[in-house]
Amino acid sequence: MPFGDRDDDLWGALKPSFKPRLVSDPNIRYARHLVNGTGPFAPRSSASARSSLRGSAKATLARVVRRTPEVLVKVTGRKKGAKHLAAHLDYIGRHGDIPLETRDGELIATKEDRQRIADEWSDPLYWRQGTTVSAVAMVFSMPAGTDPETVKQAVRETAERMIGDNHDYLMALHTDTPRPHVHLTVQAEGLNRKRFDPRREDLFRFREAFADALRSRGIEAEATPRYTRGQGRAGTSMALTQLRARIRSGASRQPTEADLRQAREAMQVALGKAQQPPFVTKTRERWQDTKRRYEAAAEQLDRSSDREDRKLARDVRQFIQERASIETIPDRMLREAEARVKAAQDRARIETRPDPGVPRGTAPPPPRRR
Repeated sequence: MPFGDRDDDLWGALKPSFKPRLVSDPNIRYARHLVNGTGPFAPRSSASARSSLRGSAKATLARVVRRTPEVLVKVTGRKKGAKHLAAHLDYIGRHGDIPLETRDGELIATKEDRQRIADEWSDPLYWRQGTTVSAVAMVFSMPAGTDPETVKQAVRETAERMIGDNHDYLMALHTDTPRPHVHLTVQAEGLNRKRFDPRREDLFRFREAFADALRSRGIEAEATPRYTRGQGRAGTSMALTQLRARIRSGASRQPTEADLRQAREAMQVALGKAQQPPFVTKTRERWQDTKRRYEAAAEQLDRSSDREDRKLARDVRQFIQERASIETIPDRMLREAEARVKAAQDRARIETRPDPGVPRGTAPPPPRRR
């Protein structure tokens, strides 16, 4: 049987599975579709249709072990009200220096036009009690060296595929950082009154669509979870990333509360007064299971008559060898805390060690008085 006809076990190590989560109104219909496997979660009728969307497990495995760049897609904020949304549009448009592109390709460059769009997206929500989200801000990014224009085209294709015509959206390409990225701002209220509120599984589908659009344009890209690549460090929020950047640059000397909390917890573990969080053990167990599936795939590829398959088997084994273990943030903090504890213990032993030039039994000198 050729490789890939029965790849469900390997595919489970390459792509995540999401557990249904029941939520209250107005998202109960979303949860019902998720639980029952209907609507947008209905299974594909044929294996070929499913394969066309997700690609083969072998191709995905090859991109993972050969370190194909991973796409980044995240929600950067939810804008509440016309004032908040207008300020965001001014920011991503660099106050008129970067034109915003609409869903239809129209360019928005003036402050008046940005304010008009912010008002239009917020006015239909006046009847809702409290402050309601007018738009959802997302960012799509690729590593340095990627052609910015291709990234923008891929984001437009992803938006057309994942959002369609029900929601309006604006795009802005930024090239002022080494990583080319596109800000995508989506109107929260759809034409059918359905709200745009991407969840964790939705964001992963956006990543897959973005990677697929880049590959169709000749740029190698992949969308896989961290544990698939042997990485255990979770992503951080934009605010925490900016705070840490200020500390590294010397603009601030005040450590973040999250870093202080992690350091305190790691010190308690290093002193034997606490244990590592349960998710650390689960992360190691999941990586061991992923490696087992990779090793099984390598054995199957080795039996292939195709030379490329056997070469991929060697790449898989080298990838596993280079990632014998997985390190999470608590692991890194614990390693640093253990180093500090050991250094303190070494200093204490040196300070209490007797001076070899002083005869045994000599009384210590009296303490000095200030």
